[in-house]
Amino acid sequence: MLASMQSGLQPTVYGFKFGSFEIATVLDGKAVRDGLYPSFGPEHSAKEAQELCRKNGIDANRYVHPFIPTLVNTGKELILFDTGNGALSRDYPQLRGRLSEGRLVEGLAQLGYEAEDIDIVVITHGHPDHIGGLMDGGQPIFPDARYVFGATEFEFWKRGENVREARKFNLQLFQKLALPLADRSSFIKPGDEVAPGIRAVDAAGHSPGMLAYQVESGGKRLLIWADSCVHYVMAIQRPDWHLDVDDDKDKAVATRKRILAMAAAEKLFVTGYHMPFPGIGTIDRTTDGYRWVPVSYQLDL
Repeated sequence: MLASMQSGLQPTVYGFKFGSFEIATVLDGKAVRDGLYPSFGPEHSAKEAQELCRKNGIDANRYVHPFIPTLVNTGKELILFDTGNGALSRDYPQLRGRLSEGRLVEGLAQLGYEAEDIDIVVITHGHPDHIGGLMDGGQPIFPDARYVFGATEFEFWKRGENVREARKFNLQLFQKLALPLADRSSFIKPGDEVAPGIRAVDAAGHSPGMLAYQVESGGKRLLIWADSCVHYVMAIQRPDWHLDVDDDKDKAVATRKRILAMAAAEKLFVTGYHMPFPGIGTIDRTTDGYRWVPVSYQLDL
């Protein structure tokens, strides 16, 4: 008897102790997209991009783009960073193929949690794949949570001024999904705490007021860097290359360089929203830049 094929079986949750905290990453979904170039480095040549891909053993023409929220259990509060895609690909034809169907709530269930268990939802920035799981059918998916937004980010989308053409649909989504939560939200700036041991870090550029978050417990430190870098080769090995979806491209470059330098110098663990699942690694300084080093067993000890 031939055994049946079981292709495509991959883990979707990864959890670990971190000092007195518990942290988990959840694979909300992933999309297969075409063409790392010219999305990355349009100001450079196709040959440069292809050579970089060849050196790293990846396909220059197709790549996997994952969506990975992070969950932190402090022992007192259950804090979710970003909400994934939700039903956006179902409800909006223009997002089909671009975004995957959100599986965050299913992932939380694998960890033993229900949506009602989430105490705080932190939105790193207002792009669709981070706010898509806030609402479904006009009702909050996390009904008992309070919400945290970067003050600059929230105000930008609320005012709706100077939004570039490529983000006009994003503006509509934010005003539909996030603005109704304003009365149960708090608005913070870099340096502010979400909870003891968790503070905001300026990461603006990819969006006008994006925040990263540094998590510290028991002498260990981890950086939830959101979309500071959105590909483990292109953005990290070439942080000075422009990215088409960065809202302020020059500021995004400066932020990438600063965040990467900090992560490497301070030997931080990192969770990246679009890094290869489980989205956790460290940053090594190289002779000509940086490289992503996936975690192995460091967090299991």
